[in-house]
Amino acid sequence: MRPISSRLSMILGCLLLAVSLPLVAAEKVYRLKLAETWPPNYPILGDTTKNLAAIVEKMSNGRLIIRIDSKNKHKAPLGIFDMVKAGQYDIGHSASYYWKGKDPNALFFTTMPFGMTTPEQYGWFYYGGGLELMEKVYARHGMLSFPGGNTGNQMGGWFRKEIKSLDDLQGLKMRIPGFAGEVFARLGASPTNIPAGELYTSLERNTIDALEWVGPALDLRMGFHKIAPYYYTGWHEPAAELHFLINKKSWDKLPSDLQEILRVAMRSVAYDMYAQSYHENSESWSKIRTEFPDIKVKSFTGEVLDAMQKANMELLAERAAKDPLAKEIIDSQATYLEKARAWTSISDKAYLNSLDD
Repeated sequence: MRPISSRLSMILGCLLLAVSLPLVAAEKVYRLKLAETWPPNYPILGDTTKNLAAIVEKMSNGRLIIRIDSKNKHKAPLGIFDMVKAGQYDIGHSASYYWKGKDPNALFFTTMPFGMTTPEQYGWFYYGGGLELMEKVYARHGMLSFPGGNTGNQMGGWFRKEIKSLDDLQGLKMRIPGFAGEVFARLGASPTNIPAGELYTSLERNTIDALEWVGPALDLRMGFHKIAPYYYTGWHEPAAELHFLINKKSWDKLPSDLQEILRVAMRSVAYDMYAQSYHENSESWSKIRTEFPDIKVKSFTGEVLDAMQKANMELLAERAAKDPLAKEIIDSQATYLEKARAWTSISDKAYLNSLDD
């Protein structure tokens, strides 16, 4: 056994060595669970959540880790709102207009028929008061919502039969969510919402007569053209923005620097999804033109479009009359659209028109 003096010397030596070394405390790692509406490895939409997880992990030097559960894991593709609100998941990735049954004002933050284009809508979100209005809606439910990626202007859908008049919409069973579904219902159709993984079989089994999904990049992969050859141009979703839905308690537990990292990462991947969507749609549209001659690309007739616009305006007026917050959102979007569209017309539209001269 060593003498006490020897052991004390050894202990003192260790203490002196410890004091001389820099103190490095192990930094806490925060782990968040994210539920997405999409199937596993779903292109573009699912790429966005993977990009988010990768970016926040790298930017935080491993202090913020996001685990992603696709719909095959949580089994509730249209249940994201409830799961995030209850704290079962910290983050959700979905589309705000899916939650009109939970809060009717949620549908305004994806896109609106005959509304803003993607650049116009991003301007409204980030600089025109859109984010603040979205916060008002989701604060009631103990959640935050942030833009989560835009598909750009969506196509009007796949139809088994040509839509020549309003009569052709009567009783038409169509997968079309959001405010556009309400417009179709007013015109006599029967709108419904169906998760992505069930769309093809629903169309194949005549559960629905028509559907809209996104655009060429995702639609061709789904094979809708094999059943419904009429492909209509868009009117209903000129700027379909997905969203990240975050449980407020989960957000508040994050240090301020990680909140900012997450905020910046969400904004980055949202815009990246728009760029990716534009690229992929361009590639797939080229394929439609050269490889799929049986797809009949159509636009709705003036009669049908006029009726859609009339129904849309009536529904907006009714919604605004019933709910002060809905009126605030509708007025904000209309005011911003008027100013932004004037610039769009004299810039992008004028440029494109000049190429046709």
